[in-house]
Amino acid sequence: MAMIRMAQSRAIPVLGVNGGGPLLRMLTAGHFSSSALPALPLPKLDETMNKLLTTVEPHVNEDGYKRTKSAIAKFAAPGGVGAKLQKLLEERANTKKNWLSDWWLQSAYLEYRDPVIIYSSPGLVFPKLNYASVDDQLKYAAKIVFGALLYKRMIDRNQIKLESMGKAPLDMSQYNKIFGTCRVPGKPADSLLFHPDSTHIVVASNNQYFKVEVGDSDSIIGEDKLYQLLRQCHEMSQQKTEPVGMLSALPRDSWYEAYEALHTDPTNQKTIKAIQSSLFVLSLDYEIGNPSGDDIIDACHLLIHGGGSTANSGNRWYDKTLQLVVGPNGVNGLTYEHSPAEGQPIAVLTDFIINHIAKGDQSGAVREIKTPEKLVFNLSSKAQDLLQKAAASHDKLISDLDMNYLHYTGYGKGFIKGQKMSPDSYIQMAIQYAFFKLHRVPGAHYESAQTRMYEAGRTETIRSCSNESIAFARAMLEGAASPAEKLAKLRAAVDSHKMYAAKAVQGFGVDRHLLGLKLIARENNIPLPELFKDDGLLASQHMRLSTSQVASRYDAFMCYGPLTADGYGCCYNPKEGDMWFGISSFRSNPATDSKVFRDYLRQALDDMFEVLSKAAGVVSKL
Repeated sequence: MAMIRMAQSRAIPVLGVNGGGPLLRMLTAGHFSSSALPALPLPKLDETMNKLLTTVEPHVNEDGYKRTKSAIAKFAAPGGVGAKLQKLLEERANTKKNWLSDWWLQSAYLEYRDPVIIYSSPGLVFPKLNYASVDDQLKYAAKIVFGALLYKRMIDRNQIKLESMGKAPLDMSQYNKIFGTCRVPGKPADSLLFHPDSTHIVVASNNQYFKVEVGDSDSIIGEDKLYQLLRQCHEMSQQKTEPVGMLSALPRDSWYEAYEALHTDPTNQKTIKAIQSSLFVLSLDYEIGNPSGDDIIDACHLLIHGGGSTANSGNRWYDKTLQLVVGPNGVNGLTYEHSPAEGQPIAVLTDFIINHIAKGDQSGAVREIKTPEKLVFNLSSKAQDLLQKAAASHDKLISDLDMNYLHYTGYGKGFIKGQKMSPDSYIQMAIQYAFFKLHRVPGAHYESAQTRMYEAGRTETIRSCSNESIAFARAMLEGAASPAEKLAKLRAAVDSHKMYAAKAVQGFGVDRHLLGLKLIARENNIPLPELFKDDGLLASQHMRLSTSQVASRYDAFMCYGPLTADGYGCCYNPKEGDMWFGISSFRSNPATDSKVFRDYLRQALDDMFEVLSKAAGVVSKL
């Protein structure tokens, strides 16, 4: 669910195509042994270079295309540097079932130095509830916690249903990394800690932390007792304290400096250890206001970054893989640190929790409960100074994030499937068309494909901007094109995307192979080949559109920051009769505006329906 930009590494949260979509189906209960899964294939050099040249074409003029073609030919020539690097990669692939996975974790995440908020960690917005009292907030929080613990029990008992893509079983190892995992700041790279057998959670309330024992999988505390524990946490945290958790939202090198300063005190060491070893963090947020005037937009901000230093940004520990958030006004959801897993396990967890709450199952172990343990931080003068700087940098960063959303009710994936088209490919073409119509230039377009049919598989890039997608967008904007011609262009664009997506999920895209060639060169002290400096290649990697499908049965959607300064983040949940989109951009860039893009996307979906209506005889959206 991440991508790496070749010019400068950057992680972004994106869920693989069909990650919960039409290709994903559930099988019989029990884990599938990852050792029985095939090894990640290494694409052939010439095949990757041919794909690369085709995907560069929309972003360059004729002379630029010739230069890229020449650079590729030189790189891939027999006896050239490309052949040498490919041979080294083949040697690596012969010794590892997944030649990429170790590199990917390090380069896409643990070596990445920007803050995890906005740049990497997504927020997932749950359906808004109607409650206003603290009591209702705490009761709902108890339900969310209990649902998460029930899901943890299913993981521990090997009851998570196996997933497959077609007939191919998928790697399920990411599910084991949701609970008890924490990222730890380091320099030059971070690390991960795993505590899957932990029996406690940490509750954050008014910037304070409480260790709450919840039992193991055989003795989970029920909702009524969880409510009592959360009530105690709330009552013990009436006075707001310094937002220490906001330090974890700093750039990673700065966070490492602050982390080291905190660790000089034994009390802080104990507190940090309790947070890191918890199953997850539950954030009980206080009043968040309504700065945008729209509860859902405010929810996006709250779940990505907490709303600022004077709001709830300190009521977090952003290194925790899973962090459930329950607001005081019916806004709730989660944020998660991306490095151990993609969004699919998180999306499945979300549906499980929401479904559990709807069913009302409250059963739990009958036993005595321990009073929550208040965790204390002692802040040195250096830590105090770093915290003040963190607040200023944090507020500046989040003030630049422009969030919006689209709940499109005209039609959903059911209608698209009825037109014999892939819903994911169709939506990708709507995003392409909206961008082209707004900016009148092709937008390099990132979508993530899961490669979990292979052992330890993570993602590959689907390059959604193609010659066919641009031909479709241009036809839509040409008055002379007939509805039949526009429909033909749409189907060609959808088919082209679907074909690339099918190759990507099999591990035969462009970007991961390019990354492997780059990293094997670095590992062997080989100078960076000239191809990686080619303007055409760099243009195709400047992903102004960072997109993903995160499917949920409910009115829930994921959101995250854009990948480039002049781009958009666009995550979507296509339901049977409607669609949700989380949209982001940066306010500091005059070329982008999330609200404007939202309106163009809505119009694109309407325009495409109109084409289908006129060309294919569709008379109703229902």
